Amino acid sequence: MTRSELNKGSRVALLVPGSLVYVDLVMSLLAVGVFPVPLDPRLTPTERERVLAGVRPDLVVETDDQVNALLARLGGGSRGLPRARPMHVTSGTTGTPKGVHSGLLDDAEAAALVDEERELWGFRADDVNLVLSPLYHSAPLRFAMGTILAGGRVVVPGPFDPELITRAIRDERPTTMFCVPAHLQRLFAHWDDVGVPDLSCFRLVAHAGAPCPPAVKHRLIDLFPPHSTWEFYGSTEGQFTACRSEEWLEHPGTVGRARPGRTLSVDEKGVIWCTVPPHAGFTYFEAPEKTAEAWRDGPGGPAFTVGDLGRLGDDGYLYLDGRREDLIISGGVNVYPVEVENVLGALDGVDDVAVFGEPDDQWGQRVVAAVVGTTTAGDLDAFAREHLAPPKRPKEYRFLEALPRTLTGKVRRTELASDAG
Repeated sequence: MTRSELNKGSRVALLVPGSLVYVDLVMSLLAVGVFPVPLDPRLTPTERERVLAGVRPDLVVETDDQVNALLARLGGGSRGLPRARPMHVTSGTTGTPKGVHSGLLDDAEAAALVDEERELWGFRADDVNLVLSPLYHSAPLRFAMGTILAGGRVVVPGPFDPELITRAIRDERPTTMFCVPAHLQRLFAHWDDVGVPDLSCFRLVAHAGAPCPPAVKHRLIDLFPPHSTWEFYGSTEGQFTACRSEEWLEHPGTVGRARPGRTLSVDEKGVIWCTVPPHAGFTYFEAPEKTAEAWRDGPGGPAFTVGDLGRLGDDGYLYLDGRREDLIISGGVNVYPVEVENVLGALDGVDDVAVFGEPDDQWGQRVVAAVVGTTTAGDLDAFAREHLAPPKRPKEYRFLEALPRTLTGKVRRTELASDAG
């Protein structure tokens, strides 16, 4: 495909590892109103087919040579205002991949999108952002782009490795870092062995993506400079809260209050709803029914939800009581059981299967599959390796005579998880 064939509103699927050039390409595409679709390059052929069918890309980029060629055709890299947000993909509880689509932003909305992040996180020209998470995830990509748009620089050491990250902290002296609790746990364990590096360079360390164990949170606060550590709560669809650690100490367990420009409410069922400014609206790409379910009064209507449950204190602090139905968060990666079940259920010898999360000291949760049938754990593992990306592959298979179900046939996952404990 030539540059002329990429028009405003076109979609470019990115199936390559993250790098500085990757960020440049994402920003260059957004600057001309083309939607990058960041995807896990480890997706199996089966997964790729399903995801790409849902987003119908105009171009698929799978090699570094393609990245460089497309970047050159776009003028070698642009750091202009993003005319959209990247189209990240979420599977949801249906197991069907859906692109979260911001639509094209006008001048005012594009400026507001950049200003909001800069005002909240204080991005500035002397920032050095250290990337720990894969850049196909929304949060690390957003922090990297915010840093570059403010004139700062980004360091991408590669796939997460505590030794590499520690060396980058020593050599690059980063000022900002986004991470998930699993990163912190692995870093702290490494530092127990080799010593804690000089962390005085950091002005901002933000974590999200999974519940943070209190012991990890306290150590984070103790090790990093005062007032530098934050937690935020959000989803692929949008951001809800931000919370300094000092606030968390005063309100243990909170994920903070509504971000500026947003309001939070909780309905009678405990479902969390969030109003957002115009630049933060979204639809699910070519999925009007799912979009309607997410918004009150239709797409862009006054508030949206991703189905998470919580409660609001009188002071506006939000506490999560449960993630959206069935969601497993392993190492900060969302895993939707139905997607894994749909894959494993296609294997000969599987009569029934249910997937659930189990507490894990390192990853927060790990994926477990309860299976009814004549297949073996070895066959299931081999099949999963062929058809599922690593975070979605069950770490354990448990064989049952029958799955516990309600009278209407729904699997009682909580009972499976309870039995597992």
